Formats: sequence, structure tokens, C-alpha cells
Amino acid sequence: MTEHKDVIIAKAETLIEALPYIQEFNNKIVVVKYGGSAMLDSELKMNVIKDVALLKYVGMHPVIVHGGGKEISKWVSLMGKEPVFVEGLRVTDSETMEVAEMVLSKVNKGLVQLLKQMGVKAVGISGKDGDMLTCEQKFVNGKNIGFVGNIVKVNTDIIDTMIENDYIPVIAPIGMDSAANQSYNINADDAACAIAAALGAEKLAFLTDIEGVYKNPEDPSSLMSELTLSEAEELIDNGYVGGGMIPKLKNCIESVKNGVSRVHIIDGRTPHCLLLEFYTKKGIGTAIIDDRK
Repeated sequence: MTEHKDVIIAKAETLIEALPYIQEFNNKIVVVKYGGSAMLDSELKMNVIKDVALLKYVGMHPVIVHGGGKEISKWVSLMGKEPVFVEGLRVTDSETMEVAEMVLSKVNKGLVQLLKQMGVKAVGISGKDGDMLTCEQKFVNGKNIGFVGNIVKVNTDIIDTMIENDYIPVIAPIGMDSAANQSYNINADDAACAIAAALGAEKLAFLTDIEGVYKNPEDPSSLMSELTLSEAEELIDNGYVGGGMIPKLKNCIESVKNGVSRVHIIDGRTPHCLLLEFYTKKGIGTAIIDDRK
């Protein structure tokens, strides 16, 4: 009986620990960039959906921006084409663009359906809806990589309307150049950053397949729970981070500089990672904050 009582008390203490954060973030917008293994494993996917639903129920305004890269690659391969990437960006010809739109639409509506199961209202859209994401063609070091979009303007009208009417927006990273009548595939991290900045989000959370940012990638104990802008820039400049972490960290830095209060890099493979990061003192990932004030 004592052990059972101790467990109940521990649960109550966890709720009390979350209270100041629930108060602080009430009525604030949080953008969740959803990708990685958390999209592929059904149990992890439900954990993320439950977290997002709880964020909504305790008074936050979550906005999901999702990827779908691995699924797109699978379907491109089934077409007999080899997926090609340049500096982490998918080379996108007209056929690949069609596949990307098809796959992202399927992923999008699947997430909406799961949120509905949790009892929250959600609407699935892409950056083409309501002229949300206006794009131009993106080049990598002058190289043409096809229909890959660089966001030049974010129109938040449709997102604002959904939030005001108590819906969770679920956004697929497809944009449009209306003048050229051309759709573009957008890197989901880039889309999440642009949308978070345009909304003036309190938080932007990247769900990834890593635990966060390490001072020394070979030393698990060197995980940094918090980084200032200057510290994050120093890590890049001094070569402490490499590979795929460089563009992600640069996106985090730009988001904070553009007005997002706090950006989180979280391991989406950890059950209920969003709740642990947002509503506990230490969190589980790395948060990037503005030290210029």
C-alpha cells in the first residue's frame, strides 16, 4: 500500500512541477516540426499525437509542420528512380514533385485523423492553401536542384483563423510561386522556422533522431540542455558540430533571431518527449535561447 501511495505522490509532484510552465505558456503558440523515426513507429507517433493534444487541452496553441522524406524516397524508388540529395536537399524533378505532394497529403490527413481520435479539432493544409508559403526556386551553391522552394513570404491568415476557431493546423511543406503557377517542395525544417517566426511563436520544437546538441558528439555526457545564440554560433564556427546538425542549428539560430522565444531540439524517439521538454525543469533535449537582451 505504501509503495502504491508513493507512486501516486510522485505523479502529483510531477503535475505540480508542470504548473508554472502551464501558466507561463497558456495561450501561446508552439510550432512542432514533426519528422524522423517518430513518424515511422506507430507507438511513437501516438505518443507525439497525445502530447500535442495535451498541449492543446492545457491552453497552448500547437501548430504541426511535418515532413515525410523517408516515405517520399520509398515511393520514388518504387517508380524506378534513385533518390538524390544535395547538401541534405532532395533533387526534385517534375515526377518527384508529384510524388512529394501525394505522399505529404497522405501523411497530413493521417495526422489529422489521429488528432481527431484524441478529441481535438485539426485541419490539414499545405503551404499552397491561402497563399501561405510563397516560394522561389532554391539553388545550392548555384546548382539547380529542381522544384525545391526557398520561402520568400509567409501569409499567416489561414493559420490565425484556424487557431482562433480552436483548430490545430497540420501543415505540409509544399509552397507555390503563383506568378509561375509552380509548386515547390520545401525542406520541412525551413518551413517550420519560417512559419514559427511569422507567427511569433513562443516555442519551436524539432523532433529528431538525436538527443540534442553535444559539446563533444562522442561523449554522451556532454549533452547541453541550454544554448545561447552566441554559444550555438561558436559551436558551428569552431567545428564542434557537423553533418546534418549544422543546417538544423543554423535554422534554430535564425528562428530565435527572427523572434521565436525558444527553440528546442528533442529526441522524438523518447516517449512523450514534448511534455518532458516543455513541462519539466531540466527537460530532455537542447533549448536555444536569445542572449542579446
